[in-house]
Amino acid sequence: MLNVVAIMGRLVADPELRTTPAGVNVCQFRIACDRNFARQGEQRQTDFVDIVAWRQQADFVCKYFSKGSLIAINGRIQTRNYQDKNGNNRTAFAVVAENINFGGSKGTSSAKVDDGGEAAPRSDAWPKADPPANYGGVDDFAVIDDNDDLPF
Repeated sequence: MLNVVAIMGRLVADPELRTTPAGVNVCQFRIACDRNFARQGEQRQTDFVDIVAWRQQADFVCKYFSKGSLIAINGRIQTRNYQDKNGNNRTAFAVVAENINFGGSKGTSSAKVDDGGEAAPRSDAWPKADPPANYGGVDDFAVIDDNDDLPF
């Protein structure tokens, strides 16, 4: 069986660290993920996904992420059944995080951007390096005559 999820979005609220009676740290939070497709004339739809992080992952999220932060998560889907206050049977879905990473640089983590969940790289975020000394530029390439038969 295969149960793998990779998701990136922005936190909708500040995460809160809790501890189970057994002393295990847990953090539940929700992220907003814009859908890639929008019909012409309509706004892009957003999905809100519940995430659960345990132990060191929970500590990491609570220490370095806040509302609006771009976060990248891979993990697995887990379901649980419960009864609501009216006695109806319900099923809850959540992504159990196995690996959590920053989704953007510190400067763009809380900026409001309508980019489908993917922040564009800033021009000042990339190192500016000179090309190698042996690079001749565009004129360094020769035109190949392809009118002849192939050699093989």
